[in-house]
Amino acid sequence: MWGRAALRGAAAGLAGVAVMTAGEKLEQRITHRPNSYVPARTLTALATGRRLSESARPPVRNHVMHWGTGAAVGALRGVWSAAGLRGWRASAWHSVVRLATDQTLENATGVGSPPWTWSRQDQVVDLLHKVVYSFATGLVADRLIPPLRGPRIVRDDGPSRVTRGVSGTRGAGGLWD
Repeated sequence: MWGRAALRGAAAGLAGVAVMTAGEKLEQRITHRPNSYVPARTLTALATGRRLSESARPPVRNHVMHWGTGAAVGALRGVWSAAGLRGWRASAWHSVVRLATDQTLENATGVGSPPWTWSRQDQVVDLLHKVVYSFATGLVADRLIPPLRGPRIVRDDGPSRVTRGVSGTRGAGGLWD
């Protein structure tokens, strides 16, 4: 059951990458920002332990990392959907996971630089694209993957108000509903 959710989540992640990529291409037409090959350089560093030069532009590796990361992080979102972590709040948190995944891999390999060293425009552009990815992925995942657990009682406004959630365990609630 969790494996199926992860596979469907990976498919949702691929859909999210497609939406993000379309948004990136539109943004690049407006800003004239060139393609980034950081994904390709990151994949090379992870797979071989060597770093490519800044001028290296291997398109196949770029696509493998771009789409592969989207599928992998999408698999997690699929498991979240199955576990009852659904909706816009889950997608917002998933944006953080996507950003953290990229930054961890890029900086651990020495390919990237910390985002606080980037220009404000680059920070905003990267954040917006990853948010688009996560919300598109979440929309597809929540439609493809039913919750695997029954309703639970959730207290989200203190002890006086009780609402119904979608997960299978009791909890403080509110954050994911």
